[in-house]
Formats: sequence, structure tokens, C-alpha cells
Amino acid sequence: MLRHASFTSARCFRGSIGSVAFYSSQGPKVAVVLSGSGVYDGSEIHEASSVLMHLTRAGAVPQCYAPDIPQMHVINHAKGAPAEGEKRNVLAESARIARGNVLPITELSASSAEAVVFPGGFGAAKNLSDFAVNGSSCKVNSDVERVLKDFRNAKKPIGLCCIAPILAAKVFDKVTITLGKRDDGKGKWPHASAIDAACDMGANVVDKGVNEIAVDDKNLIVTTPAFMYEGQFHEIYDGIGNMVKKVVELIKR
Repeated sequence: MLRHASFTSARCFRGSIGSVAFYSSQGPKVAVVLSGSGVYDGSEIHEASSVLMHLTRAGAVPQCYAPDIPQMHVINHAKGAPAEGEKRNVLAESARIARGNVLPITELSASSAEAVVFPGGFGAAKNLSDFAVNGSSCKVNSDVERVLKDFRNAKKPIGLCCIAPILAAKVFDKVTITLGKRDDGKGKWPHASAIDAACDMGANVVDKGVNEIAVDDKNLIVTTPAFMYEGQFHEIYDGIGNMVKKVVELIKR
């Protein structure tokens, strides 16, 4: 049986190997902004995994970032309810997805990477902003807003999926995004109220299916619905793949 000390030393060794894996590639560096770990109080893990997988498959070099702040709250995902009295840190939780290789978002600027991608999950609406509480009157985390504006001003592409496009709707005037579609009575689009909120913010919200993307050519912003749709895992991965592919194409433009 492996002892705890073995895990500790293995983690340190993995850290040095991980640096080589992340930085030895000659592909474009892409920042990935996480908001915790878990759909109901952080980054949606499958969306984050899909973003990272499609980036490396495209030859890009991802580097994860996250705010070093407390989560809004902690959800017991088995019960779907708040875990009373429990507190977690967004950066520490994001490290679970990033395999430890995560940096504070305060270190991220447009000079750090050629593009930035935001996976979804309720963390985007709870930790990167307070949209989950205040809707269209929400405020975006100051560093998240700074990063979005910095990449837009540098004419470097921005990718967002699921609920994360709401961040762009709040930060930019008349931005074109997708948050999926309104419910057609089949229960496949349960979060369509976000569309109304984004429209109230002044965004141009276009209907797109789970495997489709919306491209704002002026702002170089690419969005896809992901788990705004109650779909199968492969459908979510395919849609995010199309978003990542377009982001990488815009880097090479």
C-alpha cells in the first residue's frame, strides 16, 4: 500500500513533470479561467475537461487561472443543497481540475496568453459574478472584468460556454452571444431565463443548438450553449470542441 508520504513526493515530482507538459509545446498559450470545482458551486467539470482536452488536441497550451477568493457557498452535490457551515476557496477548488497547475487570476493579462476561455457551471454566476443572486443587475468580479476587457482590447479571442457568456453580456455593450434556446416544451432548455437577463443587459442573444457556436466578429468572442442544454455528455463535448476550434482559428488569423 502506498503511504501518504509517497503521495506527497509523487505530487511534487508531478509538479515538475507537469510544468514540462504544459510549457514544452510550441503551440499558442491559452488561459482557462475556472470558478471552483463542481457544477452547482464552481466550474462544470465536464465542460472544463472538454475545454482542456480540445485545446491540447488543437495544439494549444492551456494554463488555468482562478480567483483566490471564498466561494459564494458550498453545495453538497449528492443532495443538491448548501452544505451548512462549510467554506471553500475558488482557487484551491479549481486546482482539483487543473491537477494543481493553477495561478491566481491577478496574474492573468492579455500579455499572458493568446486567448482566454471560460468554462461554465454555476461558479461563473456565483464566484466570477453575482448573477445567480442579482440577475441582470449583477456585478462581475473586478479581475474577471479586467481580463475580459484586456483581451478584447488586445484583439485576442475569448471563448465562453454555458452560463459564462453572461459575463460578456454584462461587461461589453451590445455583444453577440448565445445561451442556447428557449424551452420548446420538452424541458431540454431549463435555463432560458438567462436569455431574458442577457437581453436586459443589452446583449444580442442568438439561438444556437448544443453543437453550434455564436461568433461576435467585432469582439472576437465565441460562445456555445454546453449544459444550458440537458444533453448527453458527447453532445456537450462536441459543442465545446467547435467553440475551441474557432477560438484557435481566430488566434491564427
